[in-house]
Amino acid sequence: MAYVRKDVSTLTRTERRRFVDALLELKRRGEYDEFVRVHIDFYTTDGDDGLRSAHMAPSFLPWHRRFLLELERALRRVDSSVTVPYWDWTRDRTTTSVPWTKDLLGGNGRRSDQQVTTGPFAYSAGHWTIREGVTDGRFLTRDLGRAAAPIELPTRGELQGALDDPVYDAWPWDSTVRKGFRNKLEGWGTGTGSASWRNHNRVHRWVGGVMLGGASVNDPVFWLHHAFVDLQWSRWQRAHHDHRYLPAEPPRATDGQHGRVVARHEKLPPWDETPDRLEDVSRIYRYA
Repeated sequence: MAYVRKDVSTLTRTERRRFVDALLELKRRGEYDEFVRVHIDFYTTDGDDGLRSAHMAPSFLPWHRRFLLELERALRRVDSSVTVPYWDWTRDRTTTSVPWTKDLLGGNGRRSDQQVTTGPFAYSAGHWTIREGVTDGRFLTRDLGRAAAPIELPTRGELQGALDDPVYDAWPWDSTVRKGFRNKLEGWGTGTGSASWRNHNRVHRWVGGVMLGGASVNDPVFWLHHAFVDLQWSRWQRAHHDHRYLPAEPPRATDGQHGRVVARHEKLPPWDETPDRLEDVSRIYRYA
């Protein structure tokens, strides 16, 4: 029977506590840091060599869907009642709203060094030391809204602009493509500042701190954010049920994207799974 992922704003006090406790237990066991390492390892950009499976590619959505499932399975081994909640950043848009509460993820970082000092993931609480990162920082950091150069979270209208595109993705299947749902949701744009960051990407930049790079998994909000992104893929699938993941076939050997993107029936590293098999997860979970 499929379990349910809920809006984080609807969680009861007990559900919040159990979710937080399960995350802290994974951290204590060392399992959580393995997720951080995987995300760093697969943070491949257009300018890098080799396969792009997690970012700037059509498989951005199925890769993170599987990544979320792996984390959720680990959490449910700790507490079978726990699922990953989602954060609707088109509605809960302030630095003091859910999920930035003391009983969930804690609040903003302090001005001097962006260190989060409230909530269960604060360094001072003693349970959330960063051990895998792209810097030597040991504590969780945030800069909600970017105080020095403020930006706003994406609006419902901006998100709808991605959902309205009936095509999943388009050539050249990277961060430069201007057509297709995937990149409009992932959020690589043109220009500078907020104009160049849309939807998913702008949320990472709005949160700031460790959410800015490959080690973004160090902030537990990563999972709530990507659960909401995953929900958008489900909504797009319902709205455009005649359209599927693209490309259906690998780019030809003469194509500059040959060997750089995952086609519908190709395995999605680091798992023995294909985008095709991840398009329908209705038997595993659903969204409330």
